[in-house]
Amino acid sequence: MDINKILSEMTLEEKAEMCSGSSFWYTQSVERLGVPAVMMCDGPHGLRKQKGAADHLGINESIETVSYPTGPALAASFDRDVLRKLGEAIGEECQAENVAMLLGPGVNIKRSPLCGRNFEYFSEDPYLTGELAASFVESLQEKGVAACVKHYAGNEQETLRMSSDTIVDERTLHEIYLSPFEATVKKGKARSIMSSYNAINGSFVAECKKMLTDVLREKWGFDGFVVTDWGGVQDRVKGLRAGLDLEMPGGNPDAAVRIVKAVQDGTLEESVLDKAVLNMLTFVKRSITKRQPDTNIDRDANLKLAAELEKECAVLLKNDNAMLPIKKSSKVAYIGEFAKKPRYQGSGSSYINVPNLVGAYDAANNLSITYAQGFRANDSETDATLLDEAIKVAKESDVAVLFVGLPNSYESEGLDRSHIDMPANQNILINAIATVQPNTIVVMHTGSPVTMPWIDKVSAVLCVYLGGANVGTATNALLFGDANPSGKVAESWPIRLEDTSAYLNFPGHEGVVEYREGIYVGYRYYDKKRMDMLFPFGHGLSYTKFSYSDLKVSNSKISDEDEITVTCKVKNVGDVPGKEAVQLYIGNPQDGVQRPVRELRDFAKVSLKPGEEKQVSFTLGKRAFAYYEPKINDWNMETGTYTIDIGASSRDIRLSVAIEVESTTELPIVFTRNTPMAYLQKTAKGRALAEQMTAKRQQAQSDSSASDHLGEGSKEMVEAMVREAPLKFMCSFGGVSIEQLDAMIEMLNS
Repeated sequence: MDINKILSEMTLEEKAEMCSGSSFWYTQSVERLGVPAVMMCDGPHGLRKQKGAADHLGINESIETVSYPTGPALAASFDRDVLRKLGEAIGEECQAENVAMLLGPGVNIKRSPLCGRNFEYFSEDPYLTGELAASFVESLQEKGVAACVKHYAGNEQETLRMSSDTIVDERTLHEIYLSPFEATVKKGKARSIMSSYNAINGSFVAECKKMLTDVLREKWGFDGFVVTDWGGVQDRVKGLRAGLDLEMPGGNPDAAVRIVKAVQDGTLEESVLDKAVLNMLTFVKRSITKRQPDTNIDRDANLKLAAELEKECAVLLKNDNAMLPIKKSSKVAYIGEFAKKPRYQGSGSSYINVPNLVGAYDAANNLSITYAQGFRANDSETDATLLDEAIKVAKESDVAVLFVGLPNSYESEGLDRSHIDMPANQNILINAIATVQPNTIVVMHTGSPVTMPWIDKVSAVLCVYLGGANVGTATNALLFGDANPSGKVAESWPIRLEDTSAYLNFPGHEGVVEYREGIYVGYRYYDKKRMDMLFPFGHGLSYTKFSYSDLKVSNSKISDEDEITVTCKVKNVGDVPGKEAVQLYIGNPQDGVQRPVRELRDFAKVSLKPGEEKQVSFTLGKRAFAYYEPKINDWNMETGTYTIDIGASSRDIRLSVAIEVESTTELPIVFTRNTPMAYLQKTAKGRALAEQMTAKRQQAQSDSSASDHLGEGSKEMVEAMVREAPLKFMCSFGGVSIEQLDAMIEMLNS
């Protein structure tokens, strides 16, 4: 398929039509030139291929297939291999169903726990999100299926998501919200990006050249195509000029007419249209070249895979007195509707049609399990009969396991939550059971954090998130010790909603949402404020214990042109095999540019037998120490003392070592008469001038007849006043004329 030859033979009308879909899920074909239409489908934790009427809200029926753990669970694995296995499995299924592109993964940041679509997204941390998403993208595309990373960008809420304007500063945009997309482009080599509905700083993303061309293509090197979210086009011609290639869904002939007219009247250069068409032809060519029509899918095997992945994702939040794992000889009560009908996915465009849902009760073969419903999942009112039955069953058992969480109506595409509480009837049930049964365990089915007013009354809490169609099999394995929990929460769990950083400005007002918290999202905020949390980012327990030792760095002093190797040892000092997610944070200097206390910069999942010890190795470069500097429109590594912190969570740092970092980048500064003296240290010319001034001041101080206005001030006070004094003070106290000062300023700015 010679795409350049095809382009040269296409009519203007055919080119224009190529920039819109032919239907809800298909691209446009050009039959006379041998260009087929190819299909794209929703994902990302399964394949939602519709077989009848099409929609993008998960309403109409789709094929029966397997639902895997959703984004929050996958992120909690802290394991790139988990995402690779998922990408491979879904890629093979796409091939079997003749699907060329999967709409996913979603890499929007969890700015607030209220976002209704958080069940689909990975984390509050951009590095973790980007690394895991890149692994998924890479493995999916190795199977010949394009990934479409979404929703680019600033789409962290559902309220007015199709028309809202996200107001965010440049540094925050790049450090927090664009970084995951950058990773999927640079590391994952994503072949498609989906533009979000919203505007950023007044410009709708679907027609914003800065976002679609300047950043995405020119800065990151993206070579795929950009598609709108379904119905997300604004001005189609303006979008083309900005770098938008494909409008979806298809079926709107007016779009092609407008493009043709714009080319004919000279308001759109045909070369711009040609670029978009080439991007689409490249996508189609890759799809048909990588086509594997003979792929067969073993959905029973995929269902087993879903359980295996979920075992890596579930997080043991609490385990007092080693309540878990449960002895198999125990008489156990399973209480709660989710024990039989677990909530395993969210609602909306990612909703997978599952023929075989496996709950924990039905999967509990050869175990002494008694069941009580306890509550109705779609009701917040307490049913006295169900409650009394649950209390009776709990009293008669050795252990009570409560299966609770959020109902579908609480977490869905299209709407945000108004609070982070579970339904009242579930909280009442937990309190009632914990009162009569000291051995009470809670299993959480949720896509995002919730408050836990009963946390001190229960012995253990296992969070299985929305764990996919075979979550019951995985849950039983974890509860009874056939598997050891190794997940870590990928988002901070607040004690109350009011503690969250976006509380005062989520979801905004009249369609405008200001990201006033800036870079302080999630643990970056809690750590800076030294605020308590229910569970900190990276927290997760195990049935065994791990020790950390022997932290080493290859160099204790580096510049921004160097790489360093960091190693440490991790040992299983318990009695059972287990896996530990080793987390590497960089502790930032706190006396320069505003920085978080520490930030995740790498991680590794280590499997260890009892008594086994392994060395873990990380490689760090400039980006690990850098922040985004708008003055240079790039990443900058500030000179200073950093720490390399190795921990089991963001609040459980086991090892730490200081490292000196020296930047070779000199940031631009415009000096004026009112520039503080301290700013002279920021440039080479300034430092030289400061040395001259210091020498002159010291000479003056050695003259016994010299006087000043500082009285008996301390040396520290004098130095502080000199640092903060504007340059113009040299005229009053430094013997410098205004002409000399202006000449100095001109020299500094030259």
